[in-house]
Amino acid sequence: MEGSKKTKKLLALLLLCAVCIGFNLLGARVAQWLSLPLYLDCIGIVVAAAVGGLIPGVIVGFFTNIIIGIFDPISIYYCFTSVLIGLCAAAFCRRNWLRRFPHILLAALSLALIGGGIGSVLTWRLFNGGIGEGVSSPLAVSIYEKGVFSAFLSQLIADFLLDIADKAIVVAVSALIVRLLPASVYDHFAFLRLASDESAGLRSSRVRRVSLRAKVILLISAAAIIVTAAVTVISLRLYHTAVIDEESQMAMGVAHAVEAAFDPDRVEEYMTLGEEAPGYLESEGRMAAIAASSEDIAYVYVYQILPDGCHVVFDPDTSEETGAAPGELIPFDHAFMPLVPDLLAGRDIDPVVSDETYGWLLSVYLPVRNSAGDCCCYVGVDILMQRLQANENIFLTKVASLFLSFFLMVLCGGAWAAERVIIRPINDMARVTGDFASHIEGNRNKSLKKIQALKIDTGDEIENLYHAIRSNAEDTVHYIADVQHKNEQISHLQNGLIMVLADLVESRDKCTGNHVRNTAIYVQLIMNRMKEKGMYPGLLTDAYMADVINSAPLHDVGKIHIPDALLNKPGRLTDEEFGEMKSHTTVGGQIIDRAIDMMPEESAGYMTEAKNLTMYHHERWDGKGYPQGLRGEEIPLSARIMAVADVFDALVARRSYKEPFPFEKAIAIIREEAGTHFDPTVVEVFLECQEEAKKIAREANEKNAKDY
Repeated sequence: MEGSKKTKKLLALLLLCAVCIGFNLLGARVAQWLSLPLYLDCIGIVVAAAVGGLIPGVIVGFFTNIIIGIFDPISIYYCFTSVLIGLCAAAFCRRNWLRRFPHILLAALSLALIGGGIGSVLTWRLFNGGIGEGVSSPLAVSIYEKGVFSAFLSQLIADFLLDIADKAIVVAVSALIVRLLPASVYDHFAFLRLASDESAGLRSSRVRRVSLRAKVILLISAAAIIVTAAVTVISLRLYHTAVIDEESQMAMGVAHAVEAAFDPDRVEEYMTLGEEAPGYLESEGRMAAIAASSEDIAYVYVYQILPDGCHVVFDPDTSEETGAAPGELIPFDHAFMPLVPDLLAGRDIDPVVSDETYGWLLSVYLPVRNSAGDCCCYVGVDILMQRLQANENIFLTKVASLFLSFFLMVLCGGAWAAERVIIRPINDMARVTGDFASHIEGNRNKSLKKIQALKIDTGDEIENLYHAIRSNAEDTVHYIADVQHKNEQISHLQNGLIMVLADLVESRDKCTGNHVRNTAIYVQLIMNRMKEKGMYPGLLTDAYMADVINSAPLHDVGKIHIPDALLNKPGRLTDEEFGEMKSHTTVGGQIIDRAIDMMPEESAGYMTEAKNLTMYHHERWDGKGYPQGLRGEEIPLSARIMAVADVFDALVARRSYKEPFPFEKAIAIIREEAGTHFDPTVVEVFLECQEEAKKIAREANEKNAKDY
C-alpha cells in the first residue's frame, strides 16, 4: 500500500513537470512563430513552482534548457539561470506574490535581473567578451554601434530590457493560469510543498547552536561544492591537456608542411646567400602562406641550432612583424636552456610553453635531416597561447554553468529530501510530544491520536524512532489511565473510610450521621461561589478546595473521646460538661497530628486542612471561641467556612432530640452572627447561595424522615 502511494506521488511529480515543460516549449515556439524578440520559455517554471513548490520549479527549469539544447546547443549553458528562476519563483509563490498586482511586478523585475543580468554575464563569457548571437543580439549591436557603451554593457542593457518585457508577460500569464487552476490541483500536489501550518512554529524555533536544517544544508552544500570544484578543476585540466595535445599535433603538421617547402641539403647556402640563394624567396613565400592558414599560428621559422644560439635559416615576415635575416643569431630563451643538449644532438623534443621574448607561446620543434641523415636544422612553429586561454575560459564558463546548475539541483533536492524525510518528521514528533497533555484524559487521548496520525514511513531509523515514541505514548496513556483509575478507587475508598469514621464519631444513631455529609456540601457550595467571585485567588485552588471538601467530614473526629451520655444529653450542659465537650477540638487535632506523622509528606496538605477544620471550626470572628481564642483572619479560611456550615446544618437538621428550625429562622441567625461569631465575608457569600442551601437542607431532612 505504501509503495503504491509513493509510486503515485512520483508519477504525479513527473506529470506536473512534463506539463510545465510543455508550457515552456510552447511559449518558446509561439515567440518564434510570431518573430517576437522574446523567449517566453519560463511560464512552466513559475506554474510548477506555484503548484508544487521548489522541486518541480527547479526540475522544470533545468530540463527545459536541456531539451531546447538539443536544437540550440548554447541553451544548455543557460540551465543555471533557469534553475535560479525556478528557485526564486518557488520563494515568490510561497508568499502568494502571484495573487497581488504590486508583487507580480516585483516578481517580474526580480526574474528579469536573473535572466537579463546573470544571463548577460554568461553570454559575455561564452562569446569571449563579444556580443552574443541570441534574440537580444540585434538590439545589443545597435546599442554598441552608437559608441557609448562597451560590448559587454551593450549586451547587458539589451538583455535586461528584453527580459523585463519577457518576464512581465511570463509572470502575468503564469498568474492567470494559477488563478484558473482549481483548488483540487493544489491539494493533489500538497505533498511536494514542505512547510505545514502545524510545524511552521518549529521551523523558526530557537536551538542551542545550529539547527539540524542548517547542518544538513551546510553538509550538502560542502559536499556539492567540493565535488563541483574537483570535477571542474579536473575537467579544466583534462581540457587544457587535450587542447595542448591537439594544438601540438596541428603545429607538428604545419612543421612537416614547412619542412617540405625547402631543400635540407641547401641550408648552409640559404644561410650564406640569404634571399639571393636560388629558390629561397619561393620557399619563404610558401612558409608564409602556411603560417597564414590558421589564426592560432603566431610564427613559423627554420633555425640551425649551434652552441652559441639559434641561427636563422628562414623567418617569414608576418602582418605585424618583420622576420629576422638569414644567418642572424638569436639567443636561447630561458625556457629552452634545459633543452639545448637535445637540440644540439638533433633529438626530438616535447612541445614547450614559454612566456618570454616573443610572448606567451606553445612552441613545437621538428628536427630536419639532410640526405646524409644528419640534423641540419629545426622547423619551429609557435602557437598563440592567448587564443588557447580564451577557449579555455569559454570552456570553464560552460563547465561552471552546468555544474552550478547541478549544484543548485543537488542542493535544492537534498534540502527538500532532508526536510521531508528527516527534519519535518523530527519536528512533527517534537511538536506532538511537546504538546502531549497527560493530566487530562480527553487531552491525553487527543495527543495520542495526533501522534498516531503522523504515520511516518521514512523506512529508516527515524521511522524506528517514531514507532518507539508512538509505542511509548500508547503505553503511557494506558498506564496513566490505569493509575488514575486505581487512584480514584483509592480516593473513593479513603473518602468512604473517612465518612464511616465520621459517622461513627458524629452520631450514635443513623440519622445524625448525615451531618458530616451535609456540612461538606455546604462547605463546597461556599467555596465554589467564592472562587466564582475571584476571592482569595492565591488560596482557592482546585487542590486546596478538594483537600477541604474531602477532609470536612473529620471536623468533629475528636468527639470519639466524648462519652455517649454527654454527647446525647438532651438538656443543657454544665460548665464542667461543656468544658469536656470543648476538648473534642484539641483531641481531634492530636488525632490528625498522629495521622500526619504516619503519612507521606506529599499527602500532608490533605491532612493539614483536616487539622485546621478539627481544631478551629469553633473559633469565633470576635475571638470568643475555643480552643485558642483566635480572632478574624487568624482563623484559617477553611475553619471559618466550616463554622458557618456546621452551625447552619445544626439549625436546619432534624435530630432525635429536636425538630429542625425553619429555614428563614436559621438564615436570620446566621445573618445576625456575622461579624461576631462568623466571618462576615463568608456569611455574605453563604447568603448569596441560600436558595441552593435551602434545597440541600430540604433534601437532607426528607432523607432523615425516611430513616426515622
